Amino acid sequence: MTASISLRHTPFDSESTAADVLRGVDLTNRRAIVTGATSGIGLETARALAAAGAEVTLAVRDIDAGEAARAGIAESTGNDRVRVGEVDLADLTSVARFVRLWDGPLHMLVLNAGVMSTPELRTKMGWELQFATNHMGHFALATGLHWALTAVDGARVVSVSSDAHRHGPLDFDDMHFLTRPYDRSSAYAQSKTANVLFAVEAARRWADDGIAVNAVNPGAIRTALLRHVDLEAVDRYRERTGAPEWKTPEQGAATSVLMAASPWVSGVTGRYFEDCGEAAWAGDDEGYRGVAPHALDSDDASRLWQMSECLLRDETWHRAG
Repeated sequence: MTASISLRHTPFDSESTAADVLRGVDLTNRRAIVTGATSGIGLETARALAAAGAEVTLAVRDIDAGEAARAGIAESTGNDRVRVGEVDLADLTSVARFVRLWDGPLHMLVLNAGVMSTPELRTKMGWELQFATNHMGHFALATGLHWALTAVDGARVVSVSSDAHRHGPLDFDDMHFLTRPYDRSSAYAQSKTANVLFAVEAARRWADDGIAVNAVNPGAIRTALLRHVDLEAVDRYRERTGAPEWKTPEQGAATSVLMAASPWVSGVTGRYFEDCGEAAWAGDDEGYRGVAPHALDSDDASRLWQMSECLLRDETWHRAG
């Protein structure tokens, strides 16, 4: 991922919906996992994949909400091959259990779930919650399911980031805010940078396995993710900075399903997409579009991967697996 690479364009844009992107695409006999699929863009991502014929597993923390989402997707798409799997991304034991119970090949893995701007909270491992959930849980899930992704030709992994990554490079010296004052926005931003760096390094490491890994920015959508955010303040800030219009969940899911299943991006890996096209490098202004160079740094991507592997070697993970 460098500035010299020509950007990949598609016929879709910021107003396209997930259904638009997958119109005419047949995903019969393909299997997908979507994390955080009970509401918002995760729900619409799962719905669009199911509507195209895929077998979709909703990887969710709340089983009851997952079952309600499953029923709604099955009814609206006519596809009864929708499953629910329990996973709490902040709990490595839960992730290990989900991985252990997964059976068979996997064509599409959409790492969509997340938390945003939470108060200072920590997992039982002592990790800062946003980094633990948004990056570490997904890292454990993706690497744990690597074997299933290699069992098919052309598997795809989608790492859902955010334009917030532009405001937070990783602090490798204090990732979990153990010595510096906790700042909820900075914690969220660095977790979203981690989502992009994961895609950069996974694309490099898994290239010989035929697995495409890309990061996406879905845009701004009013979903439950914003429960800890002052929306009035956000609206004032967005108006002052000329932000794009809020998207619907169906529009927010479009870039995710593009990278998960569309033939328009077949073979593309290690890139960052937004509004259904590959993003250019971001400038230093307060804009919303583009990818920050710090999120594409190959050295940081490698360093984050190695650090994440070290964290997963904790004996708690081994006991769980």
